[in-house]
Amino acid sequence: MIFYLKMTDYRMLETVMINAVYKESFGSYKGNPFIEALPDILEPEQVVKKLKGNIKLNHSDRQASSSIRAHLISQMMGLFFQPINRHIDLEKKLSIMIREGYVGRNPKDGSLNTHLQNGYERLMSGKDDVTRFPTVTSTARSLAFIGCSGSGKTTTLNKILSTYPQVIYHSELNFTQIVYLRVDCPHDGSLKSLCLHFFRAIDQALDSNYEKKYALKRHSIETLLNLMRQISNHHAIGLLVIDEIQHLSVNKSGGAEKMLNFFVTLVNTVGLPVVMVGTPKARFIFEGDLRSARRGAGFGSVFWEQMAQEPNIVLADGKTYKSEWNRFTDNLWKHQWLKKADVILSDDVRGRWYDLSQGILDIVVKLFVLAQLRAIDSGLECITVKLLQTTYDEELRPIHPMIEALQSGRADKIAQFSDLVIPDIDKKLLQLQSKLYQKKSEFDEVSEYQGCELSIRLHRMLVDIGQESPLLIPTVKQAVSELPEASMADLIPTILEWLKEVKVGNRDLKDNSQTIDRTKKSNYIKPKDWHTLDSEDLRYRFTQKERDDSFYEHLKDSTSLIFDINDWLPKVS
Repeated sequence: MIFYLKMTDYRMLETVMINAVYKESFGSYKGNPFIEALPDILEPEQVVKKLKGNIKLNHSDRQASSSIRAHLISQMMGLFFQPINRHIDLEKKLSIMIREGYVGRNPKDGSLNTHLQNGYERLMSGKDDVTRFPTVTSTARSLAFIGCSGSGKTTTLNKILSTYPQVIYHSELNFTQIVYLRVDCPHDGSLKSLCLHFFRAIDQALDSNYEKKYALKRHSIETLLNLMRQISNHHAIGLLVIDEIQHLSVNKSGGAEKMLNFFVTLVNTVGLPVVMVGTPKARFIFEGDLRSARRGAGFGSVFWEQMAQEPNIVLADGKTYKSEWNRFTDNLWKHQWLKKADVILSDDVRGRWYDLSQGILDIVVKLFVLAQLRAIDSGLECITVKLLQTTYDEELRPIHPMIEALQSGRADKIAQFSDLVIPDIDKKLLQLQSKLYQKKSEFDEVSEYQGCELSIRLHRMLVDIGQESPLLIPTVKQAVSELPEASMADLIPTILEWLKEVKVGNRDLKDNSQTIDRTKKSNYIKPKDWHTLDSEDLRYRFTQKERDDSFYEHLKDSTSLIFDINDWLPKVS
């Protein structure tokens, strides 16, 4: 029997409620249980460690079957995450916003109760300016977080928020605290629908029934907004993240001013920190008169542009500090499952990689993944400038207008593509994987060794160090069978010694004329397969030249094989 679990949002994670454990804090944070129950404040090195994606890369996996490698490569789409400076800065901002927002809502000094009582008065009267007790100064801030699709906004926010527990129960106060709440803007663009999404997110976090209790009844938008504000304090929400804010419609929400007033009220009156996330199309909410722009900024606005292509910095003492682009691509380059993968990323490949991705993180990773799959399918087994270009031309055609706009540097063209998406990327991956599965003649070590993990790892590692031969499989099988208690470290030298002995014992076979003839025939490689040869082979070099270029000019420009006497004579004279 098969059970299907239907998820309404792929980003949704299971919410776990933890019991509060308090650690003494400092400054204005001291004595506030909402703050002292939070995890420790992280140093930059700890942020990197917490956010970094966890990908296990065994070099022996490069010798696995194409089907297995296709799965390993495709997993990078969801697992690879390399923190850079902008991620560390954003984590610091959110950490401050959450904690400072709680300073003005301390359950032990009466400020939270004041917010709750004043909120009740506003809810009963239907007016935003009614209060029963003197207004508590809000310590909350807002943040406008703008960037084009594919720049990693949502992924980064989810990574940072996952370092906090979403729900904390304070037994001494009999109070349930929601540390953060993330709400997607509705596609119909109305504030009323945004309220419904808010109640639904609360219910998912607490397993409550606010949506049924309030949202599904015929309340006015003003009543729903007041309920939303009151519930925010009733559960002491530390941070409200409103994603895809560009979906908000000016017409359906009563105008940009009304929308901005709503968010400002959450921050200034309720004391709830708000992060508004969207593409550049959301700028209409914040751009207007100077007063509105200031209110939209709050804690400042963050605009994520694509990563810049900058050179490394070389100091006077000779030390080199890698630029952000070089550091990011060097780390990503290590995650290859190709048999002939280059250890060092060349400047030519890195430069073309940037030209075709323009530093948009999502495209950088997806182009790298698709290029690896194409390298396996073609038999090339390494990434070259030509392969990157072919992958971009054939697999990423829908984004060409966007990349061309970024390459031009013209703001009017770039503005047309602020909502960049890469459609059918999953379909592209499946198509490339299906091509690999159709190769029936490929050796399958999993079947050959009947799933024995030790034998498979031994085989891959020995092939990786150049020990591939028809004798390898029976030798590995014999070693594992005769030495069942031996470790991998013990087995490798034993197998190498056995292989050496077998080769010495069969040395006379090489003098057999029939064997020599058969070897000569097997060494002939058709021109269509030259791209699978080693990179030092001239036939491989020939496949890498542009169609209209001469082979001589290609070798002269791309290698050190051509000795240019005209260039040499002036230097030595």
